[in-house]
Amino acid sequence: MTASVVPPSAADADPTRDATPIRVLVVDDHELFLQGLQVVLETEEDIAVVGRAADGQEALVLASGTAPDIVLMDVRMPGRDGIAAASAIKRAVPRVRIVMLTVSDEESDLFEAIKAGAVGYLLKSIPPHEVADAVRAVHNGQSLISPSMASKLMVEFATMARGGGGGGEDRPRAHAPHLTARELEVLKLVAEGRANREIARKLFISENTVKNHVRNILDKLQLHSRMEAVMYAVRQGLFDIE
Repeated sequence: MTASVVPPSAADADPTRDATPIRVLVVDDHELFLQGLQVVLETEEDIAVVGRAADGQEALVLASGTAPDIVLMDVRMPGRDGIAAASAIKRAVPRVRIVMLTVSDEESDLFEAIKAGAVGYLLKSIPPHEVADAVRAVHNGQSLISPSMASKLMVEFATMARGGGGGGEDRPRAHAPHLTARELEVLKLVAEGRANREIARKLFISENTVKNHVRNILDKLQLHSRMEAVMYAVRQGLFDIE
């Protein structure tokens, strides 16, 4: 199967639409799943599937050509896998947000995906109607991880905080970009799995202020996602996770 660009539907071309649809590229080596995913997403008025690919190399070519907002991509595919593709796609289209949609519940795949720039990691057991909700959430700046995988991630963060992940010799604190006290507060709450709304309530600030803090944190650390920032902060010993 070769990569394909999906032509815009009549709804996408309708000038009376109030908002530009979220542009999604779907990537999976199983044709039946790929078609099903496209059908599910195209039932949503605010989402447009702009292309689909069967492996990571095809995904890179399509992402470079169509500049999607979101890439939904499997982890394990022949040729260039999803994790390798995520790194390449982020270099080619820095603004794109990548979500891994996979059957793999291996911790190593989760950690590598985050390091590669993915902002979401969802298992294919997710109900179909939740896929569109996930696309919207990620497009709005959230990071999403399936609950079972999130618990594994928190265990790993706690291990890292206790010195079990990387060792003190790998923590060049003197070279760490300076984060303000408020930014560290926000990052700590992100690490606890709290959504922007929860963080805003806890710190008595607006959700927009939370988003601005997160954006500043990522800019300072030169990272792509909230989870990458949390992993960095824990490794650097900037805070501990209980």
